[in-house]
Amino acid sequence: MIHIAICDDDPRAVQNHKDITESCLRQWGKPGKVTTYTASENLFYDITEDHFFFDLILLDIEMPGSTGMEIAKKIKPCLPNIKIIFITSHVEYAIDAFELSIFRYVPKQDMDRRLPAAILDAVRLIELEDEKIYTIRTSSRMEKIPYKEIFYIERDGKNACITAASGMSKVRKSLQKVYEELNAEEFLFIDRGCIVNMIHIMQVKDGMAILKNGTSLPISRSHLQTVKEQINRYWGEHI
Repeated sequence: MIHIAICDDDPRAVQNHKDITESCLRQWGKPGKVTTYTASENLFYDITEDHFFFDLILLDIEMPGSTGMEIAKKIKPCLPNIKIIFITSHVEYAIDAFELSIFRYVPKQDMDRRLPAAILDAVRLIELEDEKIYTIRTSSRMEKIPYKEIFYIERDGKNACITAASGMSKVRKSLQKVYEELNAEEFLFIDRGCIVNMIHIMQVKDGMAILKNGTSLPISRSHLQTVKEQINRYWGEHI
């Protein structure tokens, strides 16, 4: 089931977005639950204090109190893989919110046409991510790690050390072999000894990749330009 939240300070807009979302889910035969909010603080409280989980949030940027941009920044640490669709009259916000990895921007003046397509793309990606799992098999154990939970992978002698939301795991394979097995565009080398999952990169600054969980990883000088280009290309294709 897809869990979706809608937040806008205008109750009529909330109802309209809810109607469009539920109509889309019915049309595509996708089970989903839609929760609505007219106050951004209530959405923030439910996520950070009551630990509500959402796969997708439709969020108005221009709201009194905490803006959609501020709420998105605050909830990302709690829901690092959340897909956020900003509904806005000001598309120039897209530039300011690069580090938030916003999934899509829908102009209010073209919402009826573009919102269904944005929701469908988000649902497809959520389902795809749920299917992508890296499996570690040894003689004594089998461990499955969802791609979206992997932060980075480092060389550790003859092992590859995977740091994920669930903890740290080692597999006796070369870093290149793990990279080939992952076979996913969101993973990139930032150094000969380190692979990072781009969906967790919040910022590239002073030769460091700063992840959403607070980790800072050095990018080698030889990889820096390529890393920037790959990140720009990846988000250019997914926003």
